[in-house]
Amino acid sequence: MDIMDHDFRRRGKVFAMIKSIGPKLIPFLKTFCIYFVLWLPPSNPSWFSAFIKCLPVLCLGFFVLAHGISLGVLRPYSQKILPGLLFSALGDVFLTWGDQGFFVHGMLMFGISHVLYTCAFGLRPLKLWIALFLLLLGAIFYMGVYTYLEGPMVYALAGYVLVLGVMSWRAIARACCSSYDWSWGRGCTATGAVVFIISDLILAVDKFCFALPHARAVIMSTYYIAQMLISLSVVDHSERDSLWKRH
Repeated sequence: MDIMDHDFRRRGKVFAMIKSIGPKLIPFLKTFCIYFVLWLPPSNPSWFSAFIKCLPVLCLGFFVLAHGISLGVLRPYSQKILPGLLFSALGDVFLTWGDQGFFVHGMLMFGISHVLYTCAFGLRPLKLWIALFLLLLGAIFYMGVYTYLEGPMVYALAGYVLVLGVMSWRAIARACCSSYDWSWGRGCTATGAVVFIISDLILAVDKFCFALPHARAVIMSTYYIAQMLISLSVVDHSERDSLWKRH
């Protein structure tokens, strides 16, 4: 009976959260649609196209900030997710001119973003088997694209794969817990990390190996969805998830 009551309360909490966060997500959903409706050609980069590209992520930053304002405080978890989104937006700006020599700069910005996400997700539970599994997948992927790389990209991509893998490990690990500790926010971060991996995998193959059909549409849609899922986790975050809490 206690388990049934717990599940009922948890579902009710989820529905209440969905109702409260819906209006705050409208700017993101609108700018998400605007990006695909305008579909500005990447062959002719401009500050306007860069703005349109990073606008959905900036709106997610607004969502995180608005949630903190509604609580009266921006919690430590949100204080890491918010700058992570801002660095991601800056990465989008650099990648707008990726073919003009700024691709590595964009990777660096996203690398910083993943480090901030990792700090937010914390180190509990550890689940080292997830880290080893992701390390193996990352090594297989890197060996597959290694022959297509040259110059600084050989080292830059290796570093990025490692940082993305660590972020994904922490996101997935925190979702692998008992039913009493599990929350939909943790599920969002885990799903967001997996979708982020898919997005970056397609991007790397399309850029370094061979062209994929409809690659840009798939990359950007999965990227925005991944960022949205990670952003949603601030609504359901509990202070006991903090990396720095010692009890």
